[in-house]
Amino acid sequence: MSHLDEKLEPILHDVLQRNPGETEFHQSVREVLESLGPVVTKHPSYLDQALIERLCEPERQIIFRVPWVDDQGQVRINRGFRVQFNSALGPYKGGTRFHPTVNVGIIKFLAFQQVFKNGLTGMPIGGGKGGSDFDPKGRSDGELMRFCQSFMTELWRHIGEYTDVPAGDIGVGQREIGYMFGQFKRLTNRYEAGVLTGKGLSYGGSLARSEATGYGAVYFAQRMLEQHGQGLEGMKISVSGTGNVALHAMQKAVELGATVTACSDSSGYIHDPDGLDVGLICDIKANRNERISAYTKDVRGSATFYSHDSGSIWDVPCDCGLPCATQNELDHHHARTLVNNGAIAIIEGANMPCTSQAVRVFQTGGVLFAPGKAANAGGVATSALEMQQNASRDSWSFEKTNQRLEAIMVDIHDRCHDMAAEYDDPGNYALGANVGGFVRVAEAMQALGII
Repeated sequence: MSHLDEKLEPILHDVLQRNPGETEFHQSVREVLESLGPVVTKHPSYLDQALIERLCEPERQIIFRVPWVDDQGQVRINRGFRVQFNSALGPYKGGTRFHPTVNVGIIKFLAFQQVFKNGLTGMPIGGGKGGSDFDPKGRSDGELMRFCQSFMTELWRHIGEYTDVPAGDIGVGQREIGYMFGQFKRLTNRYEAGVLTGKGLSYGGSLARSEATGYGAVYFAQRMLEQHGQGLEGMKISVSGTGNVALHAMQKAVELGATVTACSDSSGYIHDPDGLDVGLICDIKANRNERISAYTKDVRGSATFYSHDSGSIWDVPCDCGLPCATQNELDHHHARTLVNNGAIAIIEGANMPCTSQAVRVFQTGGVLFAPGKAANAGGVATSALEMQQNASRDSWSFEKTNQRLEAIMVDIHDRCHDMAAEYDDPGNYALGANVGGFVRVAEAMQALGII
């Protein structure tokens, strides 16, 4: 179990004092700092020149008004954000989230996580994140377009292929990226394809980008299990969420021989001990845009739907759990249930879906735990591959991109594994991910001077 080194206590205290009320940001900073005690003991130079203090302070925080007109002619006002956290390794890179819960603390936590995630990929990209408290649910295409155009009318001046490269996230898919890219092109009078990633294939997008985060999490899981003498074949899997990441994670897990026995959306979860039809789930969510409960109407068998009032997907026994919904969805009570039910591994497909207490339960309970900043890195890695294709005016095959993705995820796993072993805590992937990402960013910051 990690404890905060006394040399790092003043840094955390300063972060808490300067960023009041930003709970998720506090949590993400604390989690990283708790891993760095042995690092600064072995390499005290990382404490020089306020390096860690600078690493915990965003280089730039942008907050702006987003006015738009709904279909009834009413003027609406939302708030837009872009946190450019650290550019030591390259241009800021990170997603854009449209969700009513978005605030500056959420975006800062996501941007901070992104710094380490991007560092683990070994690619030349810094960390940033953006979004708005706009809720896209129930909005018409016209309303979505007008909102995205207004959002980009402010954001365009802060981004560029050598400055900051946003992508999608919750509430932002290819449609929204297309509307934003169109407005960027109109405002700048240039076709700068590398300014956004997650684009459609017809105007500079990459094959395998949609699949990348979910596939990447499963590639990481397979490598982690192999390292410990096991594999996904024959494993029973529970996956929370039925968004892009969850759906593709389920597809890849089944392809590698696992059986998905439970999955969820915001209304509840379905469970079938004999295995769910992942193809039907993908049709219900991606094509028909229906609730997961529709599955039990389409399938005769042992599948049962449970509302969230009836319990949690994490009450269902499984060998591997993939939380792929949102931050802090899996708490210490869920973690104890999973440990007691014999779970072997937990792989974070979302950003920080497990609370700090849940992670400690997994670690003390002997459950392999893959943190999101490592297991979730496939999406941003493939976005960087999209940037490469844009820069070379090229388009790669699905197979080539997917092979690169798998190789990157294996490298990320091995770096996390080796870093944990180097600091005398083998198997602690949370430690390995934090230290592995930190060292890459810290070395670049030292080389660049005090900026």
